[in-house]
Amino acid sequence: MTTASSTSATQSPAPSRGFNAQWTITLFGTAVGAGILFLPISAGSFGFVPLLIATILIGPMTYLSHRAYSWMMTYSPLFGEDVLAVLTDFFGRRAGIILAIIYWFTIFPVVLIYGVSITNTIESFATNQLGLQAPSRWILAPVCVGLMTLALAFGHKIMLAVAQIVVYPLIIALAAVSIYLIPQWDFQSFMEAGDHSVMGVIRSTVLILPVLVFAFAFVAALSQFVISMGEQYGRDHHKQSDKVIRNTVILLTVFTMFFVWSSALAMGADGMREANENNLPVLSYFANVTGAPFMAYMAPIVVICAIASSYFGHALGTVEGTQYLFNLSFPKAAKSISSRQLDLLTYLFIFICTSIVGILNPSILDMITLVGGIFYAFIIYLLPMFVVNRVDALARFRGLPTNIFVTVMGTIVLIATIWGIFI
Repeated sequence: MTTASSTSATQSPAPSRGFNAQWTITLFGTAVGAGILFLPISAGSFGFVPLLIATILIGPMTYLSHRAYSWMMTYSPLFGEDVLAVLTDFFGRRAGIILAIIYWFTIFPVVLIYGVSITNTIESFATNQLGLQAPSRWILAPVCVGLMTLALAFGHKIMLAVAQIVVYPLIIALAAVSIYLIPQWDFQSFMEAGDHSVMGVIRSTVLILPVLVFAFAFVAALSQFVISMGEQYGRDHHKQSDKVIRNTVILLTVFTMFFVWSSALAMGADGMREANENNLPVLSYFANVTGAPFMAYMAPIVVICAIASSYFGHALGTVEGTQYLFNLSFPKAAKSISSRQLDLLTYLFIFICTSIVGILNPSILDMITLVGGIFYAFIIYLLPMFVVNRVDALARFRGLPTNIFVTVMGTIVLIATIWGIFI
């Protein structure tokens, strides 16, 4: 658990643009992963109007919800502690364990999703672009997952530095691919997709939201982000934190939704259906069907960079949640294990579970919808609003009109996910 200095400045130091930019890129990289690569397949299939409405909504939804999440730590009496310690302080040990379990089920399944995604991407690239016989998934999945998990063992600073380096070519590549696909846009077929009745548009818009929430979420890195901002600026860092979250959301909205629109317009309904059936990211689909050298080699680069950058952030969140649960549930056993031993055991646990899921190859879209719609909606949208209304330390935020918006949208996403499971 990370603890900042007990003495904090009464006023924030002068803002460090390089520090803020570094965190903006880190949060952006945490969000851009399997969600964005599968988002066009899910969101685009509902048609033009629902996607347009969702594009307008997702920016404010992401900014306001993540800002509210950061309030819980920023204004907690436990200044400098991670979010799980803060929630335990707010609600007690028993509730803290329950919330830690929910947090774990929010972050860890995303790591599993990346295990499936990276395995499928490498397998598809070897078969379709290199003309090679891909190894068995029993070999390929552990190798791919092992290489990403191994990066954790070199330390968080080195891992985060690598993750940030990976994000820059990712941004450039996303923009390049989005522009490259423009000549293939087919507005007529895209405008015809989906149900055009009023109820059909409402239904489609609601069903898009869970995967959008997942694709735009960077909650896995928020805990360490708020701690780091407190160390840099002192307790009164909320203005700088809000700016970083705002800039991250702007980057996500511009690059992600441009990519989604460009891909959806170029794929068409048949392409989306085929990519979904093959459990492939949208770029791997384009690499296979276009045969263009640019897409053949750019697509795997984008996919691998996106998965790696986001995997690291979610792996950190998984380590944080797993170790906190272990320490809280088994305090005596925790004292007999060194922090390094606990780290290695956690990495081994992540490697084994993620490799198994990568071998089994479940539907990624189903996993994204379930995780994004239920756990993310609760942790990012509903939990901060509950804390604001129940904890005196956050009483200053009660009554804000934006709280109603966050609560309503979180409830809609939660209901939409449950509804989508049964329809």
